[in-house]
Order: sequence, then C-alpha cells, then structure tokens
Amino acid sequence: MQGVGFRPHVHQLATRLGLSGFVRNRLGAVEIEIEGDRAALDEFARCLVAQAPALAAVDRLSSAALPVRGEAGFSIEASRAAGAGPGEVFISPDVATCDACLAELFDPRDRRHRYPFINCTHCGPRLTITTAVPYDRARTTMAGFPLCAACRAEYEDPRDRRFHAQPIACPACGPRLGLRGAGGEMLEDGDPLRSGARALRDGRIVAIKGLGGYHLACDARSEAAVAELRRRKGRLAKPFAVMVADLAGAEVVGEPSAESRALIEGPARPITLLPARPGAVAPSVAPDNAWLGVMLPYTPLHHLLLRELEGRPLVMTSGNRSDEPIAYEDDAALRQLRGVADLFLTHDRPIHLRCDDSVARGSVLLRRSRGFAPAPVRLPAPLARPTLAVGGQLKCTIAVGSGHGAFVSHHLGDLEYFEAFRAFTAAIEHYQRLYRIHPERVVHDLHPDYASTLHARELGVELIGVQHHHAHVASCVADRELGDRPVIGVAFDGTGFSPDGTVWGGEVLVGTCARVRRAAHLRGVPLPGGEQAIREPWRMAAAYLADAGVDASELEERIDPARRPLLAAIAGRRLRAPLTSSAGRLFDAVAFLAGGPAVVSYEAQAAMWLEGMARGPGEPYEYGFELEARAPSEGLLRAAQPTSLQRDPLDAGGEFQRAAQPTSLQRDPLEAGAGSQPAAQPPLIIDTRPLIRGVWEDVRRGRPPEVVAARFHATLAQIVADTCDRLAGPRDVALTGGVFCNALLLEASTRELEARGFRPWAHRRVPANDGGLSLGQLAVAAALDQEQGRSG
Repeated sequence: MQGVGFRPHVHQLATRLGLSGFVRNRLGAVEIEIEGDRAALDEFARCLVAQAPALAAVDRLSSAALPVRGEAGFSIEASRAAGAGPGEVFISPDVATCDACLAELFDPRDRRHRYPFINCTHCGPRLTITTAVPYDRARTTMAGFPLCAACRAEYEDPRDRRFHAQPIACPACGPRLGLRGAGGEMLEDGDPLRSGARALRDGRIVAIKGLGGYHLACDARSEAAVAELRRRKGRLAKPFAVMVADLAGAEVVGEPSAESRALIEGPARPITLLPARPGAVAPSVAPDNAWLGVMLPYTPLHHLLLRELEGRPLVMTSGNRSDEPIAYEDDAALRQLRGVADLFLTHDRPIHLRCDDSVARGSVLLRRSRGFAPAPVRLPAPLARPTLAVGGQLKCTIAVGSGHGAFVSHHLGDLEYFEAFRAFTAAIEHYQRLYRIHPERVVHDLHPDYASTLHARELGVELIGVQHHHAHVASCVADRELGDRPVIGVAFDGTGFSPDGTVWGGEVLVGTCARVRRAAHLRGVPLPGGEQAIREPWRMAAAYLADAGVDASELEERIDPARRPLLAAIAGRRLRAPLTSSAGRLFDAVAFLAGGPAVVSYEAQAAMWLEGMARGPGEPYEYGFELEARAPSEGLLRAAQPTSLQRDPLDAGGEFQRAAQPTSLQRDPLEAGAGSQPAAQPPLIIDTRPLIRGVWEDVRRGRPPEVVAARFHATLAQIVADTCDRLAGPRDVALTGGVFCNALLLEASTRELEARGFRPWAHRRVPANDGGLSLGQLAVAAALDQEQGRSG
C-alpha cells in the first residue's frame, strides 16, 4: 500500500545492515534490489516484513537471485508507472495524526509548533489528496506547495521520520489557515484558529475544512447552539456526532467498551457509537436516542481547536444541508453553507476526493469511508475480467475489481440526490483511473429504477444483475473470507427488489456466492402507501395488526386525524398495496406499537428507538411465531397488480380500491437473476402473526416499552436460530443486511446460533447495510467466473 512509509523503511533497514541497491514503487509493488553478504541478506529478509511500518500490509513476497553488480550505497529511485497490471496499486486511507507529530505540534521549541498541517510518513492525508499514481508529491494536491530548504532536507534524509513523506509541510512552505465571514468574505485575522475557537465558545456555528470535506461545528453542551444548527441545516432529529479531545473525554459523554476504545483511538478514528451518558451533552445532539456518535480529533487542526476549547466537546457534523453530500470544494462550500455557518475556518490545501467520516459500533462498520477506504478486500474467487460493481441506491458505494482484488469506494451517499449521483459517477472515474481497471462488464442491482442500475445500462458493456439480498450474503462471505463453501444467509433489511411483485427484506437464502435459493422468509404483509410506509411507521403497525386479525382501528388516537380514513382502509384490508417480507418494516411496526414515533425523519429512526428501549430492564420471555412449510403447489409466488411501490392514495386525492386479484404466477424470482438456481423445495414462511398478537397484548396490558422491546429482540433472535435449525443446511450462517447493524440483535442471534452448533459470521471490513452491496456484487461475478471455468 503506497503512502505508508514502506520505501523509507526499506532504505533505513538496508543502510543499517550495510547493504547496497535500491527500492522503488512500481505501481502495485515495491521493487527492491539488494546485495551484500549472506548473513546480512538473511537478516534483511527477516526484518523486511517483521519490522514493517504499522500501516503496511504485505500481500505477498517473492524473490530471485541476480548477478552481483558491486554497487555502493542504497537509494530510493523514482517511481515507475509502467509495467503494472489492473488493480496492482494500493492507495492508503487517510491516517490520523500520530503521537510523534502531536508532540511536535504542542512543543513551543519545534518549528512546527501549532502548525495545523503537520504530518509525517506515518500519518496525514492520503486518499483525499491523491490525484494519480504512483503516489508521489507531484501527483497529490500538495504539488502546488514547493518544499522549503528545511523540509527538503528532512524529506531526503533516510534517518528522518519525514523521509519521503509526500504531504510534508511547515509554516514556511505549506498550506495556511484562513477565516471567512458568513457571506464568504475573507477576514483579516492574525490567528484564525483562536478566532474560530472563540466563536465556538460564544455559541456560534463554524464551518471547518477537514480532510475529506467541511464539517459544521458548535458547542455540544449549548442547547441553543445545537438547536439553531438543526434549524439552519434542516435536520429535524437525526443524531449529530460529537468530537472530544481524548479517550477521557469520550468516557465523559459515553460508555466505551474495550472494542470501542481500540477503535476510537486507532489510526482510522471513525465516529464510534457509544451508549450515551444522560446530560453529558445538549438534549438536541441526539434526541430520543440511546446512542451517541463520538470521535477523537484526527487532524492537527482538530487537536488545536480542542486544546483551545479546553476539551469542550464539539458537535462535528457533515458540512451540508440535510441529506446533501458533504461539501468539499471551497467555492461550493461557501455557497451551500451560506446561511448555515456564521464563520468558515478554511485553508488552501485542495481536497481532491470528497470523503465522509466512517461510522462504527464495537468492531462493526456502519459506514466505511475516511480511514478505511480504499483498503482492498480479497475476493473468494478471481474475476476473469476487469469488473465494476455499482452497488445500490442508498448508502451507495462502488467497487472495481481485477483478479482477487476488490477495491470498495468510500461512502457516496443516497443516489436520489443529484449531488450524490455526481459523486457516484466521479468516484467511478477516479477509482478506474487510480487502479487502472477499465471494466469490461458491470454488476448491478435488479431494481430497474435505481440510479446505479440506470447508469450501468448507459455504460455500453456487459451487464450482470444480482438480486439485492443475494449480494448482501455474498458481501458477508467475501468480507469474512469464507471461500466457496455453502452458507445459510440471513439477510434482514428494509427493502429489496424482487420480480415477483413483492418487496423483500426478511430473507433466508441458502447457497454459495455463485448460486442461492430462497429457503425461508418472513410472512408478507401489505406495504400501505409504498415508500410512504417507510416514513410513517404507524402504517406498518396497522398493516401487521390487520394481518394478525387484530382491530387496527384502535390505533386512531395515536395518529394524525387527517390519516384516520387511511387507517380505517388498512384495518378493513381495503387498500391496494404490494406485499413485503421486510424485517425493517417489522421493526417499524413493533416500535410504533411499543410507543415509538408515528412519523420518522431519517432511516431506521424507529428501529434505533426500539433497540435503545431494549437495553433497559426486560424479562426472559419471548413472543410466539410459527414456521410454516408450504405445499408444493404454494411454491409459486403470486404477484398482485400493480407490482411497483405506489403513492399514498390520500396524496393523490384518489379513493380507496379493493386489492386486485393476482394476475400472474411466477416462480422464485432468484431463478430469473444471475447466480440463481431452482428451489429444491418451497420456502418456509416465518409467520409473525403470533408475535404481533403478543406485542399487542403486552401493550394493552400497559407493559413498558423496555419489556416489549426486549422480548421482541429475543424473539427475533429465536426466529433466526429456529429457522436455521429447521432448514438442516450448512453450519455457517452469514448475518447480513441493514437490520444486523442492530448490535443487540446481532449479539443475541450470534449467541443463539452458537448454542445450536452453528458458526455465525458478521461483517467486519464492509458494512452489513447497503454500503457492502458493491463488494457482494463483485463476489457473485467472481464466483460465476469460477463456476464457468470449472464447467469449461
């Protein structure tokens, strides 16, 4: 991986051992020619990997004997761009400021004292400043800052920590801070940093330029400042992240576990979700949420700001208006954030690639971006041809692959927004150029209306469509390096397209990356109003109650009176709507029944509320459910018309209509997609009606939300384990899909599966949610290539 100090390490090791030769980048490889006596060569070979820089990852090491040249001395030669194949270059993620640089930053005797852009071979910007490969200063956004004599001496000194550190800079030759007013005007200020800190202390909102874009910051303890930021940004309830000075500060606002401590202090420095300590920050930071996103400073500028503020926690949220991608270009940021920020603390080092903060909980990534992307993931099988995978619609990532190498992009956002789609197309071009992968085919989701699918069709190359949940399972298999052995894939998420006219989301698939069958799924219930049901959980609660034979009209006191005619139609089962097996919608329904929100303003808001409730006092009791085996004639899936998600009839001003009779019979839709196989038997139906009746009975008896939530989570974990038991299939179980971002469900399901002799696998390097789809799509393509190679 380039940019981690491997060549300086080689130089220093060879010099220490008195060996001669050279080292150079050759795109995907570090090429070393070394000569000397046998004992020194053996010691060099032993130490080369054993003492490699902490950020280095050696994939393979090969060597060959050469004639002795009698050279004197050891050198670092210029990088060579020729001779590397596709996917043979590895760019380092951005790395948080190291301890050695921090010591200099706060040392008054050091020439880089309080310099906001201090870095060395072991830390600093990488991906976000790289414009081309090989990774040298001339191919980064630092090319416009010529080195001064002092920095040049460090850069060329093999004994120096900054030997060949490409982003090296100092106050004499490097980037500089600047301060702009609310209208974008440059302010004459002798110390922009202290002025920015003073504004934050006074309750103002400051836009701060970071590694991959702008943040909006304010005092996290000031309710007035946080509430005003919400108002200006247009973000009603979605939690804000908080930056604290150090681990001690994290312990003040949250409760980090051992896993969280290692992650929050590591070189990636993601936003890490911690159980929140009540009253530690303003209520509006994370309203009605048991979790708080906490991160430590990862740039010198952040460290300096927190020091100026004497450790006061800061809200540090993406610099955008609600749902737009993070602003990263200076002129665009000034336009987009005008009216939101009171001041702009900016600098003149360009950001080449927009990159959001990563988000994690425990050891599980929820968003893979800064600090992790674009570290490669090894595919279970090699790709026969260079391939692009375009992911899904929400939490989109793209991936390019060649051979065994998969390079998954940073988080790109939700493609329903134009700016996110622009970032998506720009990322495709950038990653293709960086890795010299020119795709001969594109893998995409089966949903015909996803922006990613539509773009794939415009590229003019071979297309491979992969069903959404198949890609989820393959993503987990690739992430955990399970190879080509068969697995049970439990794919629980919000929605995924299927050609049978229903909306999938509670699926149990059995097979390999190449081929799967739908072995079981949650019972389908109506999705009232289509996508509107995602934003209004009360609709799903009514649909589930009606399906369970309960009078849903009893909910009318908890919903907007204007929606009561719609509730009556749902309760009377008179509303035409597609069916869904979505586990995410089941969470929404139970959350509302237990006392959660009727309307949500961000994805998974109701589910997060329910998980937070479940961490309170509960009872060791589970609700009922049934596993129904279909008769062979019921193995055909009925598709009601129309088959697409519909608008709410109230929104259109129309009248309620009775559901149309089924007009077509289709076999398992996986048979129509890539990597499908005919179902050996009809899928099991996981009947949730007893569960819903149990929840409703508890609610009517006045049991607290904590009890209902705990029982629901325990029941769902039992459903996972019982279904796997009933299938009597493989012993490896991949737990995937956005619902398994729920730590409580993941822990309970893992525990239940292990107790029954299964080997459960959860995601580690890519998210379980749609951020991992692109990796899964590549894994399916590679597995199909391997299968065709065997048959050929």
